[in-house]
This record gives sequence, structure tokens and C-alpha cells, in this order.
Amino acid sequence: MNRTDDRLLPVLLICVQAAVWPGAELVRGDVPPASALLVAVLVAGPVTAALALRRARPVVALMLVAAACALGAGPLPVGAMAVLGTAGVALALFTVATERDTFTAVLCVVALAAWQLLQNLSLHGLSDRDGLDLVLTALLYATACGTGLLARRTRRARGTAERMLRRADAERHRLPAVERRRMERELHDVSAHHLTAVVVTAGAALGLRDRRPELAEKALEFAAETGREVTRALGAVRAPAPSREEPASPEERLRALVAGFRRLDQRVEYEIDPLPDGVVADAAYGIVREALTNVARHAPGAATTVRCGYGDARTEVVVTSAAPPAGATAHGAGLGSGRGQGFLRSRAREAGGTLTSGPTAEGGWEVRAVLPGRSAAPVEASVPRSYRLAQVTAAVGLCVQPLLPVLVVRSETTSSGSQVSAGVLFALLAAAQAVALLWLRRAPRAAQCVLLGLAPLWPVAMAVGEYAGPVLLPPALGMLATCVALAADADADANANANANADVDTDGDADSDSAVPARCRHSRRAWIIASAAVAVHAVAMSVAVLDRGTELPDWTVPAGATAGVALVMGAARWAGALRGRRDLAARGAREERIAAWTEEAVRDAWAERRRIAAGLETTVLARAADMVAEAEAGRLGTAADRAREALAAMRALLDTVRVGEPGPNGPELRPQPTVQALDLLARQCRATGREVEIRLTDRVPERLPTAVDLAAYHAAETVLAVGGEEPAVLELDVESDTLTLTATGVPRAGRPAVRQRLAARVAALGGDLTTEEPGAVRLRLPLAGARVPDQAPQRGHEEGAR
Repeated sequence: MNRTDDRLLPVLLICVQAAVWPGAELVRGDVPPASALLVAVLVAGPVTAALALRRARPVVALMLVAAACALGAGPLPVGAMAVLGTAGVALALFTVATERDTFTAVLCVVALAAWQLLQNLSLHGLSDRDGLDLVLTALLYATACGTGLLARRTRRARGTAERMLRRADAERHRLPAVERRRMERELHDVSAHHLTAVVVTAGAALGLRDRRPELAEKALEFAAETGREVTRALGAVRAPAPSREEPASPEERLRALVAGFRRLDQRVEYEIDPLPDGVVADAAYGIVREALTNVARHAPGAATTVRCGYGDARTEVVVTSAAPPAGATAHGAGLGSGRGQGFLRSRAREAGGTLTSGPTAEGGWEVRAVLPGRSAAPVEASVPRSYRLAQVTAAVGLCVQPLLPVLVVRSETTSSGSQVSAGVLFALLAAAQAVALLWLRRAPRAAQCVLLGLAPLWPVAMAVGEYAGPVLLPPALGMLATCVALAADADADANANANANADVDTDGDADSDSAVPARCRHSRRAWIIASAAVAVHAVAMSVAVLDRGTELPDWTVPAGATAGVALVMGAARWAGALRGRRDLAARGAREERIAAWTEEAVRDAWAERRRIAAGLETTVLARAADMVAEAEAGRLGTAADRAREALAAMRALLDTVRVGEPGPNGPELRPQPTVQALDLLARQCRATGREVEIRLTDRVPERLPTAVDLAAYHAAETVLAVGGEEPAVLELDVESDTLTLTATGVPRAGRPAVRQRLAARVAALGGDLTTEEPGAVRLRLPLAGARVPDQAPQRGHEEGAR
């Protein structure tokens, strides 16, 4: 129901209340006095206004509605506040449960029920009346609160699922573009940084060749080493793969970067705070590297200061350079691609920050980035203890208020009898059942046992309190809590039985032998609990009826009670199982959509990576290799020329990287992902809310045999596609010419349907599959006899676009 229709509920309650009173009185010909009508209007007005605005201030609205109804119930006749005092307060409680936390909702319903009970005790004592109306009212409040909590949990779960689907859908379209921008940025950063350093160093050495001939030898060594580093770095850009080795901290990486520029005779001072590893640290490193590269390119020898401050509110990265020294020659001027500033801003924006750059008053240049700080990390919302203490204090004060007239003003006893009324006993039993229901999720078996133990006490309370009302009403009230427990148990069993059904192998392997007994145990346990509940409540109802006395034959009472209780309990289990199956079906459909989108996104991003990598191999890498050869041959000037050509080739390659541009295989083909695409798979899984870590040991070769490469990726994709919320780790290692893929944190990957798909891939290569421990799968793929692909991209890795 939307917000506009929801606000019409108070009007509907007023109309129903008017029909009950004074409408019924007018139909019988009795006209209420004008004073009563005036009081009713004065009460109904604030109640309606409070209920209409209850979502803005739910707790305040509840207090106003309860207080107004309590004040109006005194001077008005019976029934004048029946609807507003029950349904109105229940509606306000429902809103508190849906809009506020669980503690506040439970505290409100407990305080309200206790206030009404103590108010009744202060007026009538313990034995002047049955007080069953108080139990029914408290039951109504508890039902409203429980329904609101369930609605809030369902709304949160549905909202989380919808956000996950929207994020997965957005990431499906965004991942190829993100991969293209990543490669663009990394190509620019790696190539521009290293190759610019070669050009600057070679230019300086050539300019001082007559006065300092030893600089030429150092420049040649630097050019050869840098060229090899460019080859390694660009290889990592083509196929980024995580390693088990512990990486350097962000602070160490930044200091090493500054030290590298100092070796190029750049005067760099720094002040770097420790940074946590993550997106902010990566953005800070990229910004500092690009800024220092620009200083070396346009203002060689200029005094530069790097400051990286990490605080609670934000992280500041500032790189300030002074004016270049007089007579300094900018050997790297004109070598830039013109994208540096854009890449800087994109780095800051993707990290959640901003970046500005511009000249300083002293003639230098400053780059300033403001990135998120410590407080940007997601933090669980918590309520201060002082606020909780204030809530409890207010609730206790509200509960004690009805006792003040008795303690301060009244000196006589409120009741001449010593017998406790049935209403008080019923209230105690209902409170005990409510406490048991609160523990239902944490300790379901213990809570169910407590509820079954309390059921026989209802007819005992009827006899002790000399209850004279409807005989079936108290046992029926005691049965409601058990129905809620059975519905929750059926909901949980629906998921457990679904998992057991999925574990039944149609071929009759060993897994089916263990899965079928597990499913039988679930069913047997459910039948035992349901049968015990039916028996206990049927006995309680039969005892209550027989103790009161009946004209029916004695055997019909237990028979009818058993049939009625069994019908009610069966309906409760059916409703819980229906809800469980519906939630399970929705989750399965959501996981299937996410798996399909993940597969599509990874394949598109891999195609984009291979398209750019194909151009990289024939442009920048080839000229970087020529630069290394010229430097090793001792030709410094030619090596510098090859570095300039590599930079020009890099700019040309970046110019050709556009969305929709067909790759070398044509627009109708997409390369099939391999192990080198596992980082894309992990990134897409993290985008949908599941933490996935990929680990590759140093023993895994850079190029695997084609069949093993494809099979390993598809196996990883299969174990992650079955869904789950547990953090997953995929580890690849090579030992004795065998590639081992170990997946942990994937409990659903042990299902026979998944194992069959994995076994089919493994058997084709002569490997094996084991599930030695819960939540872990291990595949072994032999490398011997498999063909290793050549350096060029393989057509065998391609497949038609789906």
C-alpha cells in the first residue's frame, strides 16, 4: 500500500468507531448525551491526526494514541473507544515495528501491556474480575508488533535483493567499460612513467656527454633495465593476476616511488601518513605517480613536495612543485598524450573523491586530491547506550505510573479477596510464551519445548482462577504461539529439504546415500514436533472442556479437539512451508539471473582486454623491445628515439580504444575467458555483494595449455555460479605437472548436479575431483601432454557471441 492510501487508514478506523458507537446506540433509539459526544470528538481528533502522521514520529504517535484513548475511556460508555483503543493502538505499534529497531518495538509493546495490566490492578486488584480482555488486548499488541517486525525484515530482504540485482545489472554493462578504462589508465601510467624517465635521462646524458661521459653508461643501463620493466609491467596490465605473496604497504609503495624519482635527480620531499590498503591507497599512488611524472617531464629539477594525509573525515593528497630552475631543459616536453589530467580526475572520482590542479602563485604547479577518510568505510548503525537507558527509564516510569495513586494516595486495600484472577494467570502465561518466541530463532528446539510445556498450564489457570468465560478461548490463545513456532519451523525445513533434494543424485552415487537419510531426518523431526504439538494442545483443550462439563459424550471431546487442533496446526505448517518455498524460488531465480549476467559481463570485459592486448603486443611492446636492444648495443641516442616512438605508439593505441570498435577477430566473435580472466570474475562477484579472493602461487606458469586454461576458468565459474553469501577463496597451484584448483567457502558446489558438471570437464583432461571437507572442492588437471599456446592470441579461445 502506498503512502497516500496508508494515510486513509485512520479515517477508516474513525468510521468503524462511529458505527460501533454512537452508531449502534442511535440505531437502537438511544441518543448519547452531548457531553459524551463532545469528549468522543475531542479524543478522535488527536488520535486521527497522530495516526495520520505516525510514520514521521511513530513512538510519539503511539504514546498520543494510547494516552488519548485511556483518557477518553473513563467518561465515555463501554465501546466508545473499543476500535480506537485496540485497532488504533495496534496500528501505531505496527508502525513502530516497521519504522524503528527491534529493541524499541519490543520495549513499546511490553511497556504498553504492563501499563494496562498495572492500571487494571490498581483499580480492581488481583481477584475482582477475570481480566481476559487484558490478555486479548496484549495478544493483539504482540501480534501487531510481530507482524510489523516480520514486515520490516521482509521489506529489508526484498530491498537488499532488488539492490543486488540492480547492482549486478549495472555492473554487467559497466564491467567492459571499466576494464577498458583500467587498461587505458594503466597503459598511460606505466608507459608514460617509465618511457618518459628514459627520454629525460638519455637527454640529460647526451647534453653532458663531453663534461661527464660516465653518465652515458648509466643512462644505457637505465634504459635497458627500464625497457625490461616496461615489458613486465605491460604484461601485468594485459593479464593482472593476484598472488599469494604479501604486497608492500601503500606507504612503502609511495616511498619507493619517490625514491625512484630521486634517482632521476628530481628534488622530492615527502610527508606520507600510513594508509590502509584499498581503493583510496591505489588512487593516491596513481595520482602521485602521474603528478611526479608530469614534473619530471615539464619541470625537471624543480623542488617538489608530496604530502599524503589520512584523517577521519578525508584523505588529502597534494603534490606541489616549484618553478623549474633557470636553464633547465624539459627533454620530456611534448611526450604526453593529453589524457593525464583526465585520468587523474577519473582515479579520484572512482575512489569517491575530487581532484583539482593548477598553477601556484610562485610559478609552480599543484595537484590536490580529496579522497574519503576513515569515516567513509561502512559502519553498522549503533544506538548510544545513553539513548537506550533513556528509553528503558521512560518505559519503567510509564509502567510505575498506575501504581502511584495506590502507593501515595490510597491507603485501603483494593480487593477483599485473596484469590488471583484468571486474567492475571493468563497474562503470565502469555508473557512466558512471548519470551519463548523471542528465542525461537536462536534456540528453536528449546523454544518449542517451552511452548509445549506451557500449553497444559492454560486449563490449570482456568481452574485456579475460576474462569467462567468461553471455555475454548484460553486453550485457543495458548495454541497461537505454537502455531507461530510451527510455521517458522516449516519455513526453515523448506530450505533444508530443498538442499537435501538437490543432493539426491539420480545415478545413485555415494552422495545420494547420505542425502536421503538427511532428508528423512528432517521430515521425521518435523512430524514428531507437529504430532507432539497436536497431542499436547488436544489434551489441554479436552481437559478444559471436560472440567467445565459438557452434555456431549466424553469420547467426542478428545476426538473433536484432536481434529480441530490438527487442522489448525496443519494450516500453520502449510503456511510456513509455502512461505519458505516462495522465498527459496525467488532466491534461486535471483541467483540464476546474477550468474547469467556475471558470465556475460566477464566475457565482454575479457573480449575488451584481448582486443587492447592484441594492439599492445604489436605497438608498445615491440618498440620497448627495440629500445632494450639499442641500449644493450650501446646506442643511447637511438634508444631514446625508440622510447619516443614507444610513447607515440602508446598514444596512437589509446586513440584507437573506443567503445564498439571491432577487434581483430571481427565483431561476431568473443574470446573465451581463461585463467587470466579470473580477476574479472572476482570483480563481478564482489559487485554483486559476495567477497571472492583469487590466489595464484608463483608455480603457476604465465601460459597454461589451452584445454587446461579453459577448463580451470570454467570450473571456477561453475563453483561461483551456484550462489551463496559466504566469502569464497579460489587458489591455483601447480605441483608435479598438475594444476590444482581449490575452492573454499562454496558449500553448494558439493551438490551432485554441480559435481557432475565439474567432473565432466575434469574427466576430459584425465583429472580428478574431490570434496574432502564441507564447503571445499578440489580439482586436479594434469598439464602433461596438453599443448601450450603460442605467444600470439589463439583463435581456439574464441566462441560465437551469445
